[in-house]
This record gives sequence, structure tokens and C-alpha cells, in this order.
Amino acid sequence: MSETHEASVVRENLWMKALRTAGVPLLSVVLAMIIGSIIIKASGMDPLLAWGALLKGAFGSPDKWAAGNFREFGDTIGRATPLAFAGLALAFGFRANLFNIGANGQLLLGSITAAWLGLVLAGLPGVLSIPMILIGSALAGAAWAFIPAILKAKVGAHEVITTMMFSWIGLYLTSWIIAAPLKDAAGNSQTPMLAQSVWLPTFDKILPGLFRTPVNAHLGFVIAVVLAVVVWWVLKRTTLGYGVRAVGFNQWAAQNGGISIAKTTVYALCISGALAGLAGASEVLGTNHRMFDEVSAGSGFGFTGIAVALLAKSHPVAVVFSALLFGALSAGAGMMQLTANVSDRIIMIVQALIIFFVGAETVITWFIKRRQKRALEEKGATDVA
Repeated sequence: MSETHEASVVRENLWMKALRTAGVPLLSVVLAMIIGSIIIKASGMDPLLAWGALLKGAFGSPDKWAAGNFREFGDTIGRATPLAFAGLALAFGFRANLFNIGANGQLLLGSITAAWLGLVLAGLPGVLSIPMILIGSALAGAAWAFIPAILKAKVGAHEVITTMMFSWIGLYLTSWIIAAPLKDAAGNSQTPMLAQSVWLPTFDKILPGLFRTPVNAHLGFVIAVVLAVVVWWVLKRTTLGYGVRAVGFNQWAAQNGGISIAKTTVYALCISGALAGLAGASEVLGTNHRMFDEVSAGSGFGFTGIAVALLAKSHPVAVVFSALLFGALSAGAGMMQLTANVSDRIIMIVQALIIFFVGAETVITWFIKRRQKRALEEKGATDVA
């Protein structure tokens, strides 16, 4: 009887853990879409038509797939790629209980480094220049996170404040670089166009038999997926990952166990910055092939990465799927507006609601724990009887 009860408790705990891990993000998306549907209906529009148009705009249609036309799905993947890198950057920081809100600044430094190295290394073959540019962008992002990391480790300066300030510095520093040293010949707020030799190849170039029409999806997405698996492995299977998770869970217990909080903080923030730098490089090499002045254009991938990481519960592999969701919402917004006459602002509301419900996890967790406690009490009463 005791073993049966113990096995039942273990199953109940596993089920509750799975519910908290996967249920909260899924429930957040569903609730956000329900409220979004109510808003669409109140505006006099058809929610089913709107969501159908969004799906079509984000993924295309079966008849297009049969013809090898994956343009819409490619657009979704293209938009999801920098979000996947940015989400990984934030997720890694979250695992160490660090809120790297300045990921956008590190992304910008990675972008400007990619634009500069792309011009310098244009004469080399792509198999040599592209890896060098990616490494350089990652190092630039890590370097931009290094000073906030040192300040956090040595004097306890809060990373939210320091990384945010460095994000603003990065914004205007890259704006000046684009306006002066790397100014386009036409005088526009952008760097010169990079040579095709340093462009990340798109899926239609990699798999021409499958993708028979040009798509925006490029090799950067594959790199992001591989890095997600690598980050998961590092966190789960290495000493560094154990230290990051231990410091994130309980700093004092980690310190008593011989883990240096200062070193782990520096490592975690710099790795987070490197991943953010790769997000910038993926946009420059894979999508725009130049860098635009963010002061006037502004993408905000680093800030959206916060939402991606939160929805993924900081799980590296889940970050990829979370990025695809946000990429789909962004890619399908135009079709929703065109077909169903629904403002693309609705998508921004849905994104905000998703994050709100994820942030309200404590309320949902309270209900789950309450149910778990009741279930265990009922199980104990049954066993006693």
C-alpha cells in the first residue's frame, strides 16, 4: 500500500510539473487569443476570418506548398530567426537569475560589427568570411555585456540598470557610426550593401528541390536551432551550466557548495551578450545585408526576445518554438489587416496579453498547487481508510 501511494504521489508530482512547464505558456496563448477575438468582435469584425487570414499570411496554403511555394512560411522563419537568438540570450541570463534587459544594445553592437566585418572581409570566400563575421559579432555582444557583468559581480550594481544604460549607449553609438564612418555613399541612414559572398544562404539556395521560389528563411535559423540544442546541453550537462543553474536557484547555497557567484555572473552575462550579438549578425547577413540606423528604424528584437524567453519558460529548445509563434504573428499581421480589415495593432495586443498571462503564472501556480494539495489529501484519506 505504501509503495502504491508513493508511486501515485510521484506520478501526481510529475503531472503537476508538466502542467506548470507546458500548461502555463499554452494557456497564456489561448487566453490571449480569446481576448483578442473578443476585441475583434467588438470592433465589428469576424474573429474566425481574422485568425484564418493570419494563419494564411504566416504559413501560406496547401496549394502553394504543393507547388513548392513557401514564401509566407519563409517570411515567418525569417522573422523568427533574430528572435530565437535574442530569446536564447535572455533565457541564458534568466537561468542565472540575471535580467539582461540590455540585450538590444548587445544586438546592435553585433549588427554593426557584422556590417563592418562584412565590408572588410568581402574578398574572402563565404565559407571563411561568414564564420569570422559571426564570431566577431558574438564577441562584440559579449564585450558590450562585460562591463555590466563586472559591475554586477564586483560592486553589486543591478544588471537591469547597467545593461539598460549600455543599451542606450549602444543605440546612439551605432547611429553615429552609421552616420559617419560607415555611411552609405548616397548619404542614407544605413551602411553600404554587403557583397553577396557574405550573405547567409536562403533555404531556396540550400534546398532548391523543395523551395522552388525565393524565401526569406536563411541559414541563420538553422544556426539558431543548433545553438538552442547546444545551450540546452551546456546548461544540463556541463559544470558551467550546473553553476549557472545553481546560482540562479539559490546564490548562497551555490556559494557554500564552492561555486563562485562573481565568475558565474560574468560568464552568464557575457554568453547572453554573445547570443544577442548573433541576433544582430543574423539580420545583417541574412535579411537586410546592411545595417539601418536603429534610432530612426528601430527593430527592438532584443526587447521582444524578453517576451520570447518568458513564454518559453527559459528553456532553450522551447525558445525556438516561442520565436516561431512571435514570427508568425508578425508575418501574418499584414494578411489579417488586408483580408479581414483588422488592424495589426490587435497583434500587438495579443503579444502583450501573452506576456501578461505568463507573468501571472504565480496566480495559476497557486491554483495548481492548491489542487495538488487537495489531491494528495484525498489520496492520503483513501489510503488510511
